This record gives sequence, structure tokens and C-alpha cells, in this order.
Amino acid sequence: MSNPIKSLIGQTAIYGVSSIVGRLLNYFLVPLYTHLFLTHEYGVVTELLTYVGFFLIFLTYGMETGLFRFSQNKDYTKEEIYSSTLTSLFITSLSFIILVLIFYENIAQLLDYANNPEYIFLLGITVGLDAFSAIPFAELRIRNKAKRFASVKLINIGLNIGLNLFFLLFCPLVLGEDNIVFQYLYPKLDVGYIFISYFITSVITLFILSPEVLSVFKKFTFNKQLLSRMFKYSLPLMVAGLAGMTSETLDRILLKYMIVVPEGIQNTGEYIMGEIGIYGANLKIAILMVLFIQAFRYAAEPFFFNYSKNTDSKELYAKVMKYFIIFGLFVFIGITLFIDIVKWMIDTSYHEGLYIIPILLLSKLFFGIIFNLSIWYKLTNLTKYGAILAFSGAFVSVILNIILIPKYGYLGSAWASFFAYLLMMILSFLLGKRYYKIKYDLLNIFIYFIIALLIYLLNIVVRELMEYYIIINVLLIISFVLIVIKKEKISIKSLNILKW
Repeated sequence: MSNPIKSLIGQTAIYGVSSIVGRLLNYFLVPLYTHLFLTHEYGVVTELLTYVGFFLIFLTYGMETGLFRFSQNKDYTKEEIYSSTLTSLFITSLSFIILVLIFYENIAQLLDYANNPEYIFLLGITVGLDAFSAIPFAELRIRNKAKRFASVKLINIGLNIGLNLFFLLFCPLVLGEDNIVFQYLYPKLDVGYIFISYFITSVITLFILSPEVLSVFKKFTFNKQLLSRMFKYSLPLMVAGLAGMTSETLDRILLKYMIVVPEGIQNTGEYIMGEIGIYGANLKIAILMVLFIQAFRYAAEPFFFNYSKNTDSKELYAKVMKYFIIFGLFVFIGITLFIDIVKWMIDTSYHEGLYIIPILLLSKLFFGIIFNLSIWYKLTNLTKYGAILAFSGAFVSVILNIILIPKYGYLGSAWASFFAYLLMMILSFLLGKRYYKIKYDLLNIFIYFIIALLIYLLNIVVRELMEYYIIINVLLIISFVLIVIKKEKISIKSLNILKW
């Protein structure tokens, strides 16, 4: 394994502390939410956080990747690039927050939350703050300040967890139902406390990032020409991000309006939000795959750009892709084989949706592969193709959701996500061969996929026939690791990634 690969793994490991380990801690909130709130109440959280995802992409408008790309441009100073980008995000984020302050009640009525307009108020301001914070975080990644990045992210996660525990457990159980917090905010447990926790966490996180924000004033420059060039590069990425988010999350919105309520159900509203809640809770398990992908993205994006001028860059990208898929398949096997343990992340009332998790895990893995493939249009400045690919996926996702939700409910949404990402992955690979050909090790990648799927299918059979199937599952996952080590000729020495 070459030194650049070891460096990337080392960076991913550090980012993983904040992304994987940190978010795993954050996911301990999922059992809390699913135990405290009924399925239709948790459905509110699932739906509103879906809108948050859309607006975060809209308000960052691809400028994170633009910052990475233009940081390699010798025509401008790094201070000039950073301060121009940060100024742009400040103006747009502040404008968004002002609009939320003016129209949050109208938006609440539009989304059927007229009784709780404060949900929109809190989440709207939170989105604006988080969008602005994205640029200081990106700057830390450019400067390879992985430890600073990880520490701030962990503080962010710790604050959110602590505030949730304070509002949802400490106040009612220790202080009592008539505590001062409940007197001034909500008189009983309410999902609004989740949104309050997000809001306070975002405010404090931005304060912690103030050194990175205020550093622009040391050599402040605002270059309109530079910003215009960055917009031209980044805006197609925003369009791609929005279309990708459509593929990723629109199902939770469409479920609200397209799911068919069985006969005999009296409270249709609670049933629909309950189905959304079950789907959202099981997505939390599947998103364990996304945690790995997110940690990888934090390290890989600046790494890809920094290494792009090296003569062996394409060979390196091919290796990165293969190792990424191997580890992604390991995550897939690990979760599906030990689902009887993982499922206790959520309350038993949500377990009826566990059967969709393998589908969702593979779709998330496809999403990670798409990110790896995206290097071809980012390095060739053909970001318009990113938008085209994302729109193709979004189109398939919407059509399949419309067709499948009325028949199959959230199972239809899971399959829609699977096929949308599969299409995007195939198209991106074919276009990449034309504009920036990378010789991926397709044969071995295909073999690893087959082995992982065979292990998953064997696990289903073993689970039905054997009482002590957990032991067999452990042997199955060890066998996958041993196959990889033998085929890739990985030595213990090469795995020493901490000395990069």
C-alpha cells in the first residue's frame, strides 16, 4: 500500500473520530427518541430534518468543493479565496435567516405545522448558521487541520447529546414535570426540545469557530472576478447536490402524501406520520454506512485535488476506489449479519421496518462509489455533468416513488433509492471513461461484491436453520477479511497507518 494511500487512511481515521465515532455517540439519541416519542411524533422529526438537508445544500451552493478546487489556483492567494468565499456565505446565510424571521409562520402553515411555528423558526436559523459554518470547517480540511476539525465536530456532537439528555431526561426525571424549563418552554416532552438542542449547538459551534471566521480580517480581500469564477464552477454542484438530495430524501416527503392508509384505520394522520417515523428510524441504522462515507469524504476531497497533478494520480484513485468498496462491503456484511444486535438502536415498535435495511445499505454504498467517481468531472471542470447525473437519479427516484409508494409503502421508497443510485453510478462510470479514464480493478471489485452478497444470503439460510447462528456469522465476516487480505496481499506492516 503506497504512502499516499496510508496518508489518506490516516486522515480518514482522524476525521472518523468526529464523523463515525462522534456520530455513533449521536446515534445513541435514536433509541432515546424512539422510546420517548410515538412513531407519528418521530415522523415529525424525520420530515422536518429532510427539509433541513435540502436547505443546507442550497445555502452552501457547492462552495465547499469550489474552495478546494480554487485553493490549487496560483492566480489568487489563499487568503483571497477564503475571505471571498466566507463573505459570500455570510451574505446569503444572513439573508436566509432574515427571511425565516419574517415568514416562519407562513411556512409553518404551508407545511401543516401551524400549531408549532417555532419548529420552523428554530430549524431555519439553525440551517443558516450551519451553512455559514461549513466554510470555516472546509478551510480546516484544506489546511490539513484534521485534529482541530475533529475536536470542534466532537464538541458539536457532545453539546447536542448533552442538551438532548438535559431536556428529555434530566428535566422531567430529576427536576420533575413542573420544572422551570417546562414552565417556560413546552409543558411536557415534545420534539421541539430536539430542535432547541440543534439551535443552541449551532450557535455555540459557530462561536468556537470564531478564530477561523475572524482570521479573514487579517488580510481581508474580496475579489468579485474570483467569486464569479467560483460560482460558475460551484453552482452546478449545488444543482447536483439538490438533485442528489431529492434522490436521498424526497421519499420521506412523498410518503406523507402518497402512502395508502389501510381500511379500518381511524386516525389516518397518525398512521401516515407513524410510517414515516418507522422508515426514518430504520434509515438511522442504514446511515451507519453513511458515517463511514462521510469520514472518507472529509479526507478524500482535499486529498484528491492535492494529488491531481501527480503522474500516478489515476492509479492512486483506482486503488482508493477498490479499498473504499472493500470497506463499504465490510460495513454491509457487519450490519446485516448482526442486525439482531444493531436493531436495539431503535425501539421494538419500529422493528417492523428492519427488512429494508440491506436495500438501504447497498444504496448508500452506491452513493459512496458515486462520490469516488465524481473526481472526473471535478478535476476536468465539467461540473455540469454532475448536475446532469444527479438529475437523472432524481428523476428515477421521483418516478419510482410515485409508482411504488402506493403499492408497497416505505419498501417502495427503499427500492427507489437503490435503483436511482445504481443508475447514477453506472452513468458516471461510463462518462468518466470518456472524459477522464481511470482503470479501475473492475474484476476484483465485482468478485468482492459477489462474495459479500453470498455471505449475506448464506446468513439468511443459517439464521433459519441454526440456533447458534451468531458464531457462524462471526466466522463468515472473518472469512471475508481473510479473503481480502490474501487477494490484496496486505501485510500487517502495511496496515500500520498511524505513522503517516
